[in-house]
Amino acid sequence: MNVDDIVRDALREQAAQQPPAAAGFADRVLAVRHRRRTRRIAAAAVVTVAVVAVGVGVPLLDSGKHDVRPSGGGGIVVEKKTKAHPDQSPPREEISVGGTTLAGYFLPDTVKKTAETAVYQRTYHLLNPKTGKYAKTVDWSWVAVAPGARTAAVLEQDLPTSRIGLLDLTTGKVERWIPVERGVGGLAFSRDGRELVATTYTKNPDLRVKSQDSDDWGQEWTSSRTGFYVLDVASGKGAWSEVKLADDDGELAGTFLNARQDFALTDDGLHVWSGNPMGDIGKEFWDLKGNKVPVPPNDKHLEWFVDAGKSPDGSLVAGDFAGKKWKTSSWIVDAATGERTEVRGQQLLAWVGNKQLIAWDIGKNDKSEFHQRLVLVTIGSDKETPLSGFRQGNDGDAGRWEPVFAQP
Repeated sequence: MNVDDIVRDALREQAAQQPPAAAGFADRVLAVRHRRRTRRIAAAAVVTVAVVAVGVGVPLLDSGKHDVRPSGGGGIVVEKKTKAHPDQSPPREEISVGGTTLAGYFLPDTVKKTAETAVYQRTYHLLNPKTGKYAKTVDWSWVAVAPGARTAAVLEQDLPTSRIGLLDLTTGKVERWIPVERGVGGLAFSRDGRELVATTYTKNPDLRVKSQDSDDWGQEWTSSRTGFYVLDVASGKGAWSEVKLADDDGELAGTFLNARQDFALTDDGLHVWSGNPMGDIGKEFWDLKGNKVPVPPNDKHLEWFVDAGKSPDGSLVAGDFAGKKWKTSSWIVDAATGERTEVRGQQLLAWVGNKQLIAWDIGKNDKSEFHQRLVLVTIGSDKETPLSGFRQGNDGDAGRWEPVFAQP
């Protein structure tokens, strides 16, 4: 057995211990992306980018005739009525607080295609901002919602696709298509909604293959990721940048990434980044032309498997599971100093201003870490406000809904 065989077997043994998570982002970015345990978080090779799974949304743009600026107040949270439905899971009516909106959710499933292959499939339920209700759609394999929750960028089924749609969430119609020369498998809006990062692949990143040791489906062992587009939403124009895989010329090329490992823009829009589960620091950064760069100082505490990311003002970073002061809690990290503060919430999903977040959390006396509901948590407070009903089933189960949030 040569060195490559030993490394490959070691990777498979490690990954076999962690079943694929579901995104969303999560994929949400992928699909399935982050797995969280009550006392620990597993961020192994089977986890997929969550940060990008959670899309943001911009107002619809028509050939540059309309204002490019997203609706809402940017980093300033506008006082808005909280809309919570603790009796609904999945939700039927709008959930939002402080301008941060549950713009939709998807139900995951693994759909068999051949005797040896299947596809991880998302069925989206998207918020109609006019009716305030979530409506099912089967047209899209991937949805990223822009700031303001009025527009979504969508990909058709059968990834990778050759065009990106800009969907009006009120009418349910695609207002404009952005054609691309290289196949796209994932999307993420910039913080301000003016730009769109599209991750390119040569194969469907949601493809699943039959396990050699069981009847379970798992992701492929090699990534087909090739690079990214940074597109101007108003004009649809932009450039593609190649990002080579580690050991690109060797037998192990692509085995150090998940099959889906999407890119996203940093909050300042200066860099593109993604997770690297097998890397020394778990993440990598590039400039907008695809040149590898060191980790930017204010982004060194980012965790690609934590959906919430940085606070609107950039001073704080949502961290991983803590479980110190409370049975379920998470870290909030100072972006500049790295100082950590504990906050309620099992898994941090989206910021509401600079002091509050929406999170998954279990009930007070729950013994199951998977019996979760959406809650509003506040830094420096013990209080939690329920926003949705509890999810049923275990992590990764078919039909277990996964949220898609939009910032103001």
